[in-house]
Order: sequence, then structure tokens, then C-alpha cells
Amino acid sequence: MVSDNMNHTTYHRMVCDVAGPEFNLDEEPNAEARNFYDMIRAGDKPVYEGNSKHTQLSAAVRMLEIKCRHRCSQAWFDDMSNFIQELLPQDNLMPLDFYSTKKLVRGLGLPVQVIHCCVNNCMIYWGDDSDLNSCKKCGHARYKQKVRGSGNRLYIRKLKVSYKKMHYFPITPRLQRLYASTATANEMRWHSEHHMEDGKMCHPCDAPAWKHFDGCFPDFSSEVRNVRLGLFVDGFQPFGQFGQQYSLWPVVVTPYNLPPDLCMKEEFMFLTVLVPGPTNPKGKIDVFLQPLIAELKSLWGVGVQTYDITKRQNFQMRAALMWTINDFPAYSMMSGWSTDGMSACPHCMENSDAFRLIKSGKQSWFDNHRKFFPINHPYRRNTKDFIKNRKVTKQFPGVRSGDEILQDLNNRGLRKVIDVDAEVVNAAISKTCGWTKRSIFWDLPYWREHLLRHNLDVMHIEKNVFDNIFNIVFNIPRKTKDTYKSRDELNKYCSRPQFTQNLVTNKYPDVPFVLNKSQKKDVLECLQPTSSSLTDEELRNLDEQIPVILCNLEKIFPPSFFDSMEHLLVHLAYEARIAGPIHYRWMYPPERYLRKIKHKIMNKAQVEGSISIGYIMDEAAKFASFYFKEGDPTLPLKEKRNEVYLDDIVDDDMFEIFKPPGKAIGAEGKRYLADNEYTTAHLYILMNCPEVQPFIDVFVTEKRKQFPNLNDKVVNAVTEQEFPSWFEKYVCS
Repeated sequence: MVSDNMNHTTYHRMVCDVAGPEFNLDEEPNAEARNFYDMIRAGDKPVYEGNSKHTQLSAAVRMLEIKCRHRCSQAWFDDMSNFIQELLPQDNLMPLDFYSTKKLVRGLGLPVQVIHCCVNNCMIYWGDDSDLNSCKKCGHARYKQKVRGSGNRLYIRKLKVSYKKMHYFPITPRLQRLYASTATANEMRWHSEHHMEDGKMCHPCDAPAWKHFDGCFPDFSSEVRNVRLGLFVDGFQPFGQFGQQYSLWPVVVTPYNLPPDLCMKEEFMFLTVLVPGPTNPKGKIDVFLQPLIAELKSLWGVGVQTYDITKRQNFQMRAALMWTINDFPAYSMMSGWSTDGMSACPHCMENSDAFRLIKSGKQSWFDNHRKFFPINHPYRRNTKDFIKNRKVTKQFPGVRSGDEILQDLNNRGLRKVIDVDAEVVNAAISKTCGWTKRSIFWDLPYWREHLLRHNLDVMHIEKNVFDNIFNIVFNIPRKTKDTYKSRDELNKYCSRPQFTQNLVTNKYPDVPFVLNKSQKKDVLECLQPTSSSLTDEELRNLDEQIPVILCNLEKIFPPSFFDSMEHLLVHLAYEARIAGPIHYRWMYPPERYLRKIKHKIMNKAQVEGSISIGYIMDEAAKFASFYFKEGDPTLPLKEKRNEVYLDDIVDDDMFEIFKPPGKAIGAEGKRYLADNEYTTAHLYILMNCPEVQPFIDVFVTEKRKQFPNLNDKVVNAVTEQEFPSWFEKYVCS
């Protein structure tokens, strides 16, 4: 009995050290969490007597973090450790070298599994197939020959070496760590405590897709600590543009429970699968996703006991994958719907009206958007500005539900790529439809209930559309789509005789959409950023306006301009209305994360192994930083290029808008502002200065009394236009 009390006291003291002095232990951590806290406690000794800044563990983690952040070699680490030993007292606890540091922080790191693969990406030696010695599909051997070389120079391998192997980083312990520290446990419940204001969606939890899932599975949503996940996949070339051809595909998972300032940040992106090169897995990527899907099914059906350090209790944590995020070619790899050809749109599917141009042979999505209008819209009856002599009566049938898609897959008899006969069966079926396989994600019990399963990537769509418009209106040589072939076939589809070829000079007339120098300057000045919050009314309006904009472009540009990227714009507003703001569902954060992964390659002969080791070390340093008393001592505050910190300078008379300090980026220069620039700067200061807000309220009140029927949009426009002059007169009077 005394022993039990002593153990309870020990753990109470240990967990309090990790969680903070305000912590009171109501329930002991489960065995796994207890082992983790034991390891933290074991390293809680000063690095030398009298040092209150760092313990043995925090010092080791800090050194490891510096190595990872600056991509230093192991030799550098050993030399620096030796130098630090010379500076410290002889009885210090600082690790002697990289090996001893790794040994000390090994418990902080999270597991990684190395799984052998078929060299042709047919299968992985995992689960029931883990004992096979050759591929059950192509028959290729699993291991390299024991004897290598020739003639008198023969070498015998002592160990079995596989031809190919993948790395799998289980997601469960990584999600558990988010509840093991007060730095993150509270944030994982943010989504349940957040309430949408003024009808604006600022997070996926505000969107219908999230709420629909809650309604379908109330037992899952009733535990707010259950985790919603997003998954993104993208490939990259680790050796640069001119290096060896090598295609590496990381699969990364990120939790959506977190608030906007943490969601989709690098610290909460977890590398899960490292699909090995050198070839692109294409449709066979499902082979490498099997361990992840099995773990996701377990996390959904059973869950895992997890210790929540802020609630001081164990709970059964479950998780669900909300959707995937990938560029358009990878969309096909993940969903099983081909994004090539005239049925490339995954929303329209077989209802596409795309066609192939006669001269250029390109696929065109010209005149593919009038079906989105109401049945009585005048554009439907227009036979001149679109495909000549054609009226549109058909309507877009809407996006197919998960049940409809699953029934279609079952009726067609499509196979998963892991099935033995999948290649032959799917190849025959794909000739008659857009499906190329049955995606492995359909194995998830809840996948059919999602309103959105795979996201169209706004980043690549907006880039491609912008490039196409930019190239054609700026008339960029060899990039514009206004070519001779395009002009030659123009009047075969459209009624635009003014652009036909002059038979005398054999030249084509100039087109009005090519800009002159002053017009180009005006275009470059009006580019706008995306919004971080959306309302349903704005999105419905956008959903109605995008087809109008596309049809207006069709009245100007030739059919060769319109490829699938231009068409996909028509579905972006729908996805934003269903799933929320796009910056949680586009590829900008994943692309930046891939750059970080690429920088972990220290050994180009072993790319995947090099990334795996670097990631584990980086992850250990990152997670360890959550468990020290002084916040986060291992991750130094990194100033941005234009930030400075002037804590000693306090001016009570300074307006709030001028208090955030900063410095110029690059060399400083001086010039006079143009009148429009001065007006814009003046308006920005007035509208963003808290001290001026009471005067703005007075101005708005006067305008509403004067014009009671003004809506908010008009009031905002009038305020921006008239307030500066009104404010000057008001203050002076």
C-alpha cells in the first residue's frame, strides 16, 4: 500500500513538472503515456550543476534541432559536441556525440516501419504477404542475389537485401502526442468551442461538409477530441531539374481540429508514407497506402486509448479522413477517375461537352458552360457568339453522391489495384468510361458519406488559368494560344468573320484582346489576393457569376484557349461552399512542406532512408519542445525579414497602426507618391486605425439617417470614397 502511494506521488510530481503547477492529477496516464512521461523525467537533470536554463534532455534536443534546421552533417555535430565539452565543467551531462544524442532522445522519436516492396510496384510484403519471397503478380524476386560480382571478384551478402522498400510512419502515436502536452491538447478542441460569426466560414468546421459528417455519425462527433484529418500527396524530383530522373511521392496527413493559426502549419503535418522511386507509382499508389488505410480503419472502428493531459483523463481517440488534397494529375491517382481526355472533369464526368479541334488536335472545353445557367437564360439561345447555330437545352445534373459513385463502381466491376486480376479487368473497363480503378479509399466505412472526397487544387488551377490568360492577352511568343492553327479553325466553330485570313497578304488581322503597353500596366496593378473567410451568400453569387464570366471569355477568346483548367473554375465555388475556405484545401502549404523534406536528403544514394532519418530526428526535436517548463526553449523565435523588436521604445502618443515595428526589405529608396498612391495610403491608415473608428461610426450613422435604404455594400463603398474628406472637415470644425 505504501509502495502504491509512493508511485502515485511520483507520477503526480512528474506530470505536474510537464504540464505546469496548475495541474491536478484526476486519472493516472495509461501505460504508454506513463512510459513516455518516465522518459521525460529521466532526462530532467541540469546539464551541469548550477545551470537552470537547460536539462540534459533539453540541451540534447536543442543541439538536434539546430542540426536539423541548418541541415548540418553528423561530422559537424560531433565536432561541435567536442568543442562544447571543452567549454563545460568536467562533470557535465552534455551528450558526447551524435550517437549518444540519438540514444538519449530515442524515446522522444516516433516509430517508423520499413516495408519491402516489389520492384515493379505490384505489391508490398506486408500483412498476409509479409513472408513471400517473390511478387505474387509479376513473379520478381523480393531479395537481391546473395552472390554479386563476376570472375574472381565475387562478393557474398551476409544479409537479405530487398530490391525496394517503403517507409511507413504510423499516424496513431503522432496524434496521441498532441494530447500529451498542454501546448497542443487545448488547441485540439478548438473546433468544438468555435462559433461561426456573421455567417462567415473561416474554418472547415463551419462548412456543410463537416456538419453533414457530424449528422451522419453523431457517436463520432459527440467526442470533440476525435480527430478530423486531411491527406495530401505530391511527387517531386529530389535531384533537381538536370539530375537523375527520380520520382518520390510523400503522403502527408494533417489534423483539422486546430485553430486557423495552427491548422495546415508545418509543425502539424505528419509524413505518413514515403512512396519510393525511381518511377512514378501512378495508379499503383494504392499499393503503398494499404498500411495507412488499415490504420485509419482501426482508428475509426476501435480507436486507441489516449491520455488528455489538460482534462486529466484517458479517452478512446478515434479519427476520420475528411478528404484528399492533390494537384489534378494526382487527383486521378487518388480517386480512380481519369483526369485525361474529354471526360476529365470529375464533377461533370460523362456529362462533359468537350470536343477535339480539327486542325490542332487539341481537346477544347469551349461552349461547355451554358448548361449551368437557368433554363430561360438568354445565353442558352445565343447561336452567334458560341458554337454557331447551337442552342443549349441540357442542364448540369449536379454532383453525384458517394452512394451513386460507389454503385457505379460496383456495377462496372472495377477492381482495387491490389487485386491479382486488377490490371486486366480495369484496363478493359476503362475503355468505356472514365474510371481506371476502384480507389482504396472506398475501404473506409464512412467514405461514401462525405460530401467532398477529393479537392480540386485551387493553387494549380489558378496558376494555369492565369498563365493562359496572361500569355494570350500579353501575346507571349510560343506560349500564347492565339496561333495560326487556332485562327484557321476559328470560323469552323464560331461566327467571327472579322478574324479570317487576308487572302492577299496571307496574314491574320489583329485581335482586340491583345493588350497595349498601358493596358498591361493596368492589369498588373489590379491583382487581388484570396479571402480567408467566406459567406454562403457570397459563394452562391460566385457560383452564378463564374459561368457568366467563362461565357464572356468564350465570346472573346478562340476555342483553342479553353482546356480543362478553365472549365474547372466553374466547380470551385461549389467546393468552397461545401468544404469552407480554400486555404485549408490547396497545395501551397504541402508544396512548402515538400521543400523541407527535400532538404533532408543528405545521401543521394539512399534517398528514402536519408529522408526517414532526417524526419525522425526533426520530429523528435519538435515534439520534445512541447514538454519543457519554459514554453518552447528548443525552437528559437525566428524573426521574419522585415520584423524588428523594439521593446524598449514605448510612445504612448503613437497611433496603434504605427506601433508594430518593421524594417525595409532590401535597399532603401526614396520617391514621391503619386496622387492615387497617396490617396490609397491615406485611406488605409484611416480605415485601420482604432483611434479613428469612433469617427467612422459617426459618419456611417449620418449616412444611414440620410439614406435609410442603403445596404452594407453601398455603405462601405461610400465610406471609402467620402470619409477622408468628411473626417478632415469634421476634425477641423
